[in-house]
Amino acid sequence: MSDLRLTTRRLRLRSWRDSDRSPFAAMNADPAVCEFLPGTLTREQSDALVDRFRALEAEHGFTGWAVEETATGTFVGYVGLVVPRFEPPFAHASEPCVEIGWRLARRFWGQGYATEAAQACLEHAFGPLALPEVVSFTVPANARSRAVMERIGMAHDAGSDFDHPALPAGDRLSHHVLYRAVPARPGIMPT
Repeated sequence: MSDLRLTTRRLRLRSWRDSDRSPFAAMNADPAVCEFLPGTLTREQSDALVDRFRALEAEHGFTGWAVEETATGTFVGYVGLVVPRFEPPFAHASEPCVEIGWRLARRFWGQGYATEAAQACLEHAFGPLALPEVVSFTVPANARSRAVMERIGMAHDAGSDFDHPALPAGDRLSHHVLYRAVPARPGIMPT
């Protein structure tokens, strides 16, 4: 596993530690945090997600990284890059699909942390990783996440909105909006 660390003005994105499991589980048990997910996670499900993030980092060199405040070392949540578990209908056949996502503990909402960390992830995606594209998706009602997507320069691709294959047709969370980001030129972030 790599021990990549991305830093921003206030945050550190890093590999997962066993000490992150308890605060991550507490965050994933919060109904407000999981409002636009199929439900809250049990401790076992939350721990399995940490294990998945560790496996993704070992396999791809990127993941949903643990995020902590630089000044205090306090666990904030996760932000990062992942390969979706399903075959996205909007993916390009010749390129792997990479999604940017985030989930922060409620006490850290409204401070710009998701935007700050996600911007660092996009810079890493289009810089050292040289990815040709990064996507993000959520339900239409998730205004907070959609605002982060727009603040980091992603554009809504309405023609590629889709129904999530892991959710039953007609479920309140099945329909998703898709956002895309591409570098303006190889290795350069769009403005």
